[in-house]
Amino acid sequence: MDARIIALEAVPAPQREEAAALLLNAFAHAPWAWPDLPAAREEVATFLGNPDRLGFAALDGRRLAGWIGGIRHSRFTWELHPLVVDPSLQRLGYGTALVDALEGAARDAGVGTIWLGTDDDVGGTNLFGRDLYPDVLEHLMDLAPAAGHPYTFYLSRGYTVVGVLPDAGGFGRPDIVMAKRIGPAD
Repeated sequence: MDARIIALEAVPAPQREEAAALLLNAFAHAPWAWPDLPAAREEVATFLGNPDRLGFAALDGRRLAGWIGGIRHSRFTWELHPLVVDPSLQRLGYGTALVDALEGAARDAGVGTIWLGTDDDVGGTNLFGRDLYPDVLEHLMDLAPAAGHPYTFYLSRGYTVVGVLPDAGGFGRPDIVMAKRIGPAD
């Protein structure tokens, strides 16, 4: 990987268009998220000039390899949303570099915890397609990957599963909630 990590705001317009296209393509399995390119462009724009959001881009030469967003929920807690890496460049370290950049910015800002939701829209875990009610936490205790779900990437980066929102994307499509302490515990 030969990436340069820069603020999303510093990315020129052509790469911002690539950021929108990456977002749309990465979530094509969930068209309710960003149904078309204009909606994906609007999402990218929310990370520009907004004091409650920040983003970083990974550039491989002039090509956008991926990008990450952070949403400030409080002085001490940020949400990681979204993280997208070009499928042809996955597993090469771009996602890790982007997560590291967001975590570094959060630490510098005095944030203690970053959290995220990672949907299971395609059967990536054994929770997919199941009715998790009424014993939601019992089902969560048996969570296991079924087909390369992103939660395994976040586990490798030190994130912990802290909950699940059953049916977040429709029946049997949960959102797995993860978090990581990145600041001091005082």
